[in-house]
Amino acid sequence: MRLPPLNAIRVFEAVCRHGSIVKAAEELNVVRGAVRQQIATLENYVGRKLFTRDGRRLVPTVQASAFAAAAGAAFDILQRAASELEGTVPGRIRLGVPSAFAVWWLMPRVAGMQASLGNMAIDIVPMTVVEPLQIHPELDAVIMGGEYRPAAGITALRFMEDEFGPVATPALVAALSGDPAAMGALTMLVSRSVPKLWDEWFAESGTPPVTFSRVQEFEDLLLALGAARSGLGVALAPRASIEDDLQRGHLLAPYGFITRPSGYCLCCRTPDARRPAFAALSGWLLQCGTGT
Repeated sequence: MRLPPLNAIRVFEAVCRHGSIVKAAEELNVVRGAVRQQIATLENYVGRKLFTRDGRRLVPTVQASAFAAAAGAAFDILQRAASELEGTVPGRIRLGVPSAFAVWWLMPRVAGMQASLGNMAIDIVPMTVVEPLQIHPELDAVIMGGEYRPAAGITALRFMEDEFGPVATPALVAALSGDPAAMGALTMLVSRSVPKLWDEWFAESGTPPVTFSRVQEFEDLLLALGAARSGLGVALAPRASIEDDLQRGHLLAPYGFITRPSGYCLCCRTPDARRPAFAALSGWLLQCGTGT
């Protein structure tokens, strides 16, 4: 079966990833005209337009977006296969991790993680907004929480349940009754990185939505949980990110936690999943996440 020109596919995938001809040209170190020419070549080959324009941003059609995801996965596979062929398998893993999860769950265990990896170094990259691996070519793996469906060429290992619920200091909890509506007297602490988390908790816990007296937003969950710890209000927290606070009594969960079956996943490119270092990392996460 005859494939479209590979150079045109490479340029097309970069434009889809960036949503910009200018940024794609910068990444590929070519002029903008060359990018436009390759896009035109691919559109002529498939006989249809591949993008619509939203202001200055190029938006791929549904079919083009699916093709770009497959192309990105294919290029990742080729890159890693070429590295193995040359004997230049990377000596470190760059792991993207949600900021709060990194600080309060992963970092206290990082010595054990490094011991499980032997000589393989690992770089932990905190992520304020956690995005899928396929749009982060600079990372080797990411930890994803909540609902996540792996894309083509990505392998996901679920290693821990995802529990979440409202938390506040003992002083604030003491003023609450057993009715979640009592939270309305407190300040709702919201993270812009997971803006729908409160809505999801109300829906999944079967709790009627609460009208809070005040709402305060923070850039990421790390800051929102810090504000909750200081007594500013009530935050919605993944249990894995505040387990130490719960054990020490710094924070309480007055209405408990609800469990999501999707849980936390380690996501890596499928060819990497077979490498010994990734197998060791997966095994360690699974052991810690299940408590076995």
